[in-house]
Amino acid sequence: MADLDELDAAILAELQSDARKTNRDVAAAVGASPTTTLDRTRALREKGVIRGALLDVDLEEIGRPVQALVTVSVEKPSRHNIESFRDWVGSLPETLSVFVTSGDEDFLVHVALPDNNSLYSFMVDRLTERPEVADVRASIVYEHLRNHRVTPTNTRRR
Repeated sequence: MADLDELDAAILAELQSDARKTNRDVAAAVGASPTTTLDRTRALREKGVIRGALLDVDLEEIGRPVQALVTVSVEKPSRHNIESFRDWVGSLPETLSVFVTSGDEDFLVHVALPDNNSLYSFMVDRLTERPEVADVRASIVYEHLRNHRVTPTNTRRR
């Protein structure tokens, strides 16, 4: 776990609100010089705290308005079967995210598709055709709210 102070946390908060902010704008918002802010931001990248910036796309606008959370149980959940399925399902264009879980299901897969028929086809024709898949179930997502700001728990005072 990276050792972060209040300035690091403030820089992270600013960049999480808008990763396109200029260094000068971030510096002004956190009350530090542009040079200090740039050095700290670079250090956060080098430590792996900042891994990149993502583009948030409106799924409805790109023709994928139907979202679902699909639980998948794997038959004989060996390391090979788990990793093989994880890698395959994660590479599919319908997949937004994959969670490898414990409990009754082995995976929770968040997908976005054009319509309910496409979801049905994805479930029946794609997922159940995999030899390691024992069971699949889907829950339609009516609304998806995300928290784009994650506060570090390991922040120390400067």
